[in-house]
Amino acid sequence: MGENILKQEIQNYINANLNTDLHTLLLKKSPFPEVTMQEIVQQIKGKQVAQKKFPFLLKEGIIFPPQLNLEQSSSEKTAQYKSGILKGKKFIDLTSGFGIDAYYLSENFEEATLVEQNAELLKIVQHNWTVLGKKAVFINEKLENFLNENKKNFDVIYLDPARRDENKNKVFLLEYLSPDIIEIQEKLLSISSEVVIKLSPLIDLKYLISVLPHIFRIEIIALKNDVKEVVVFLSEKKSGEILCNCVNLETEESPFSFNFGEEKNVHADFAEPGKFIYIPNNSVLKAGTFNLLSKKIGLKKLHPNTHLYTSDNKISDFPGRVFEMEIIDAKQIKKKSQYNIISKNYPLKPEEIKNKYSLKDGGENYLIFTQSKKGKIILKSV
Repeated sequence: MGENILKQEIQNYINANLNTDLHTLLLKKSPFPEVTMQEIVQQIKGKQVAQKKFPFLLKEGIIFPPQLNLEQSSSEKTAQYKSGILKGKKFIDLTSGFGIDAYYLSENFEEATLVEQNAELLKIVQHNWTVLGKKAVFINEKLENFLNENKKNFDVIYLDPARRDENKNKVFLLEYLSPDIIEIQEKLLSISSEVVIKLSPLIDLKYLISVLPHIFRIEIIALKNDVKEVVVFLSEKKSGEILCNCVNLETEESPFSFNFGEEKNVHADFAEPGKFIYIPNNSVLKAGTFNLLSKKIGLKKLHPNTHLYTSDNKISDFPGRVFEMEIIDAKQIKKKSQYNIISKNYPLKPEEIKNKYSLKDGGENYLIFTQSKKGKIILKSV
């Protein structure tokens, strides 16, 4: 995409159509001979995505790539969080894409290098970084070729492997990604003291630990209770247990940290529902540290397979939601009432519960359908 898209009259047109239906626009002929309507719509879509995902790019002179590149990019919030963990002299992103992660992760480094095989995308990133006053070395090269030719060492290598298009398997394995981290991990560690890899939230943690022997840290990053990334840190200097940190950004919840290995040595205590019910956030649930969470915070579990916790006195520093609740009988549920419905270790899903009891969704009150060691129970918010 040329810089014609930055002409003031074209930018004015783009800004005037930010809320216009994009399918309708695509049916129209471009009012500007130097750019296509597809290019205009691409910029409109980019600005729409940036408003929610990376608002720091809502500046004059910024160019946005195709939608796929926008979707594959990290959000500004998750990138900012990761930037607080890393520092050093030389940083390199071997799969830079649209460069959101590289922009923030390189903040605490003296030198930044971005490697990207898509020449057009790299050209856009280089332009945007110039607009933003950010410097880096930009290399248009395939990762494999770069690694074969590279003679330099780096303090931190960062990668965000892509899913191979030809693999439709729902199971997330590293060998299904490009590059194959298992295959190149030793090469990466030979040129860097630390390797950081962003992975899908669907990846299995036990599997990761089994195939990446140099892991010393795992970050499970949720944004408003939606797990966005599992980030693993590798080092040849790894010693001791692997640290896992569970965070839920844009909430007031404290991070929950533990060492892998602790969970297997801990047994939870169980109790029937007390005055308060606790639901862990999804980053903690992803970590699978159900018994350790109970012990560390001083809570009882309702059931071995129900990841809900309880206490009679409120514990405020909990990584999740806390409800004051009471046990009710199904006969006490009034039809046509409005509730937020939660189903945990219960035969019916929320939609099925809503239909069975003729309930409306939403409102301020909650119903939790679950199971304690004594059997199925219904809890209502007080």
